[in-house]
Amino acid sequence: MRIATFRPFKGPIERFFLILSCCGLGFLTACANVIPPCSAKTSPPSSEFRNTKWELVRWNLAPNSKGEVRARQIPQGDNSNPIQIIFDANGERVSGSTGCNRFTARITEDAKGFTLDQIASTKMACAPQRMELENDFLYELNDYRTIVRNGDQLLMIGADREVLSFMQKSNSSK
Repeated sequence: MRIATFRPFKGPIERFFLILSCCGLGFLTACANVIPPCSAKTSPPSSEFRNTKWELVRWNLAPNSKGEVRARQIPQGDNSNPIQIIFDANGERVSGSTGCNRFTARITEDAKGFTLDQIASTKMACAPQRMELENDFLYELNDYRTIVRNGDQLLMIGADREVLSFMQKSNSSK
C-alpha cells in the first residue's frame, strides 16, 4: 500500500503556476474589498446634463426567466404630458413631469458622478394605471444604479435591472 505524500514543487514551471495561483487568489481577495456596494451609483458628471431636457421613450423590464427583455407600455400622461426630466443650468437640481404630477430633486456630485436625492412631487390624483407608472418611475429615479449618456440618448439602469431610455428634447419651451 502506498501513502500519498506532499512533494514540494521543484521545477520552474510548477513554481510559476503556484505563484500565479497565489497571485490570482490575492487579486480576487483584494477586489472583493474594492467592488462598490450594491447601493453605489455611477454616472457621467452632472455638467454633461446642464440645461438639458429628456423624454422617456422606452422602459425595458428586467429579463424574465428565459432571458427575454420585455418593454413596459408607456402611455402618454394626462393631457398628453410625457414623462420628462429637466436638468437646470446650474447643475444643482432636476425637475420634470411624471405625466400627471411634477417632481423635483437635488443633484449631489461625487467622484462616481451624481446622485439624485430629496425627491419631491406634487400629489394630484391620476388614473390608477398612471399612478402606478408614476410611483414606479419615481422609485427608479431614486434607486437607479447607472446613468449612461450616448449623444441624445440617456439610459437609466435600475437596481432591479429595468432600463429607462430617454431621448433629448429641445429645452427652449422650459
